[in-house]
Amino acid sequence: MKILNRFKSQKGFTLLEMLIVIVIVFVLAIIIVPNLLSGPARARDSQRKADMRTIKTALETYYNDNNYYPTSLNVLAEGTTPYIKAIPTDPKTKQAYIYTTTGNPPSNYLIKVTLENSGDKDVKSGTTNIYEINSSN
Repeated sequence: MKILNRFKSQKGFTLLEMLIVIVIVFVLAIIIVPNLLSGPARARDSQRKADMRTIKTALETYYNDNNYYPTSLNVLAEGTTPYIKAIPTDPKTKQAYIYTTTGNPPSNYLIKVTLENSGDKDVKSGTTNIYEINSSN
């Protein structure tokens, strides 16, 4: 009975209890904060990949209509029936994606973009953060 009364009369937390709570909060912060900080970069990388797929679709449609690829991406957004409303740009830098063609008339293309997340599964092996799409031909 004396022990029970003693615990009932105690108020507040002991130093050990406070340290345990601080350690738990610290461990949770170490786990959560890096994921929160890399979130915007992963979102921009997802946007870059979606832009590349949009450009690829427009390029393939252009090829089906003309039997060659355009020498510039700007051609896709021109004319009375554009293949794409606007040429996508990098979500962070607002610069155009790298587009190159080979052949005369162009029969192949390569679109490249640099991703922010080097651990992305779609990064080309042997490169640093490069994601690329080639023509289907």
